Amino acid sequence: MRAMLTTSPAAHRPPWPIAAPPGEWTLAGVHGVLPDRVVDDCRVVVQDGRIVEVGERPHGFRADLDGGGAWCLPALVDVHTDVLGHERRPRPGAALPLDLAVRTATDRLAAGGVLTAFHGVPFGERTPVGLAAGAPGPGPVLAALRDPVATAEGARVLFRVDVRCATGLADLESALADDDGDVPPLVSHEDHTPGIGQYADPATMERYLVEREGMAAADARSHVTSWRALREERSDVATAALRRLGDWARAGRIRLAGHDPQTRADVEDLVARGGTVAEFPTTLEAARAAREHGLSVVAGGPNAVRGSSHTANVSARELVAHGLVDALASDYVPSSLLMAVEVLVREGLTDLPGAVRLVTSGPARAAGLHDRGALVPGARADVVLVRRSNRWPTVAAVLRAHQHDGSPSWR
Repeated sequence: MRAMLTTSPAAHRPPWPIAAPPGEWTLAGVHGVLPDRVVDDCRVVVQDGRIVEVGERPHGFRADLDGGGAWCLPALVDVHTDVLGHERRPRPGAALPLDLAVRTATDRLAAGGVLTAFHGVPFGERTPVGLAAGAPGPGPVLAALRDPVATAEGARVLFRVDVRCATGLADLESALADDDGDVPPLVSHEDHTPGIGQYADPATMERYLVEREGMAAADARSHVTSWRALREERSDVATAALRRLGDWARAGRIRLAGHDPQTRADVEDLVARGGTVAEFPTTLEAARAAREHGLSVVAGGPNAVRGSSHTANVSARELVAHGLVDALASDYVPSSLLMAVEVLVREGLTDLPGAVRLVTSGPARAAGLHDRGALVPGARADVVLVRRSNRWPTVAAVLRAHQHDGSPSWR
């Protein structure tokens, strides 16, 4: 990542090295994107890892850091990323150590401005398209994400449970017993049975198997048919799992998201079981129902960038145009959140503060985090500096607040 920060020491203290910044610092010379407006020549004052003041730079004020005219955003928050799986196994049969995968995933996310990321950890015996899940299971992945260094750099967990897997819920319950996070864990219940949700058209799954897994067309068709029949036989498993998840959600033990709701009935069922997040609604009907019931609506960043769903479901841009999206998630493209901000503004679907909210405060609230996601006093001082001089924005630097002493780390 290209460094562009310059130090401009305030008059009350001598210069300090970038490798050992103080707990109190100021940033100026930036366009600050606040929740409701943009402040040109903005000053940000930080103490002990928290923002204490944001506003126009006073005349003659010399900041510790000069942003050089960059756009200053609160660091992005991602409530659903699958980047860890790609970093763990970049090619079939080429597995890398989990701790290395977490390290490189963190770096890829930071390169896109994301400093808080919920990594999807699946609980189920098969992948969403019915292939054997393989190693490692959720235990080693959770251990890697819960490493103190990983958590200090923003790694969190999205527990993804396959409701039609007999062992998935039991494994999830065991994992939740070891969770000691600062907010209730975020759990997404999923059902990728061909014919509903993301794969409402079974041919979509067939195409995926052919294009991404190298199956022959006839084999893919046979697989989808058998996978659909097997999963429909497990309706009792799904019913029991959803009932149990509802018990946990209503008791405040988890924060429950419903994955790929397709109909109003899907949303109403989610609300009845205590769900608070509609994750990737596949239709306008489902998104409208989620809004009516006060759920946080999460759409896909790649969908917003492309202008359409890769599985022929509703366009994220259409949902944004209708005011039905609270948050975007990077899903399978770590850089898509910042790119989506630019696209949504360019297409006139929202203004810059509105687009930034979709990748900062919106996802933070969806996940139950109220200490970050906005350039406001009291917020965690995770900051991203962005250049918008070309067609696509570029992250010039990220400043991550370390709460143990307030000192930021730099990239």
